[in-house]
Amino acid sequence: MTSPTDKPNDGGVPLPVVPAGATSGAPAELPPSSPAGRGMFGNQGTGDVSGYGGLVRQRQPIEEASRPYGGYFDEVRDALEEAYPAFGDAIEKVVVDRGELTLHVRPERIAEVCQVMRDDLALRFELCSSVSGADYLGADERRLHVVYLLTSMTYRRRVRLEAAVSVEAPNLPSVTAIYPTADWQEREAYDMFGIVFDGHPSLTRILMPDDWEGHPQRKDYPLGGVPVEYKGAEIQPPNERRSYQ
Repeated sequence: MTSPTDKPNDGGVPLPVVPAGATSGAPAELPPSSPAGRGMFGNQGTGDVSGYGGLVRQRQPIEEASRPYGGYFDEVRDALEEAYPAFGDAIEKVVVDRGELTLHVRPERIAEVCQVMRDDLALRFELCSSVSGADYLGADERRLHVVYLLTSMTYRRRVRLEAAVSVEAPNLPSVTAIYPTADWQEREAYDMFGIVFDGHPSLTRILMPDDWEGHPQRKDYPLGGVPVEYKGAEIQPPNERRSYQ
């Protein structure tokens, strides 16, 4: 085999050695792995980064913001307080984080707050683009949170509402009469997290079978699964595909 340095000069710069991985018919040669580069985030186990490999992310505490919040956030807060007499009782705290305004609302007051956010002329949050659930297992006694993303198309503003309930009492009012877009979104939160939206016109499962036990997106739900046959091959449940550490 001719070395690159033996080739005639064609205007390029000759290479002193054969590049790693360029040997004829051989697979690419990988550089030796170092402890710092073994697995994502320095993981030394199986390489799994889904949390079963022992990867633990530190949770940052969510603290109430102090005024001024900045941008239009102060205007939204002041307009809601002026239009809603029960503001002091309904709003648990105001958080500004990562460029977003979040109003933490008592669960029994969420429908009232949404009504004011939609109808008041100084607010005009006409669209509820998302209703989703979250499970803060081990971080909050009221571990099941419901997050509402509201958009004002009139003023081009966005705000988050968040309400927290416990597993023992996972009830809060439905907002489908105020925001029809919340219909299927509340059903999904019910199906996946077991959050019960009182007053929903038809609160049924939409992803899991009607007789399914449990709510798969709760963090204490077992990984499990069922075998799936695909083109002649049987795909095992996730908890049987590898040995998690």
